[in-house]
Amino acid sequence: MTTVQDSVGEADALADFTALWQTWHQDKDAALAHEHGFLAVTGLHWLDATPRRHPGAPGTWSADGDRVTVELDEEETLVVDGATVRGRHTFDALPERGDIRAVWNDAVIEIARRGGHDVLRPRHPDHPLRTAFQGTPAFAPHPRWAVTGSYTPFAEPRPTTVGAAVEGLRHVYDAPGRVRFWLDGQDLELTVFNGRAPGSLLALFTDATSGVTTYAANRALHIDAPDTDGGVVLDFNRATNLPCAYTDFATCPLPPAENRLPVAIEAGEQIPFERTRDER
Repeated sequence: MTTVQDSVGEADALADFTALWQTWHQDKDAALAHEHGFLAVTGLHWLDATPRRHPGAPGTWSADGDRVTVELDEEETLVVDGATVRGRHTFDALPERGDIRAVWNDAVIEIARRGGHDVLRPRHPDHPLRTAFQGTPAFAPHPRWAVTGSYTPFAEPRPTTVGAAVEGLRHVYDAPGRVRFWLDGQDLELTVFNGRAPGSLLALFTDATSGVTTYAANRALHIDAPDTDGGVVLDFNRATNLPCAYTDFATCPLPPAENRLPVAIEAGEQIPFERTRDER
């Protein structure tokens, strides 16, 4: 029998859970909408051996082998690692998924390596996508979507090739293992990649809401490091959009084929307003 006291306790617990989620979601959107965040990107330019000028960036740019070079006009400068650069400058070689940020007036010029290619992405604070940002819609958080699971490491990390938001591009990640969990009466699994924090994990997935109420191509779930028994918590309330959900200037990876979940996960972030406007 549920008492009034039990009901009050459950309501308080839900209020606390919701407050923590709201803080997390606001912080996530604030980072996205930072003056030089992903919403400030004004273009995605693929570099090759032919020097070219690109909108929103100074100089002419080229890539030869594993290094990017810019040739600045006499009146143009960049600030790289705190030092002012003039004329011809060759950047240090970048690892896959690495980047360098150069400052140009109030903009940042991102030089990055994605899928074995060098790219240039100017980031301008006055870009309309950023200045008109209203925040990301999301399902109301609820503890039922924070489920426990178990992590099983592979004997050796498995190189896993996945597609990308840019047609023809491929990403390769080392998958250290898989996570198994139970949801809506189904035994489910996700192949996971390494997360940002040491020991943490990252799952890219789609589900039955994808393309309906959530972004069609992918969502991401960050998972804290497993405990000593391999236990993990998958809090789908914190399933997030990748940058490609907001802009076509992103090269986001797509989920492995086995990460297409057959259940409807009505939790986490939904299709951004920016994409729903595009579709109208």
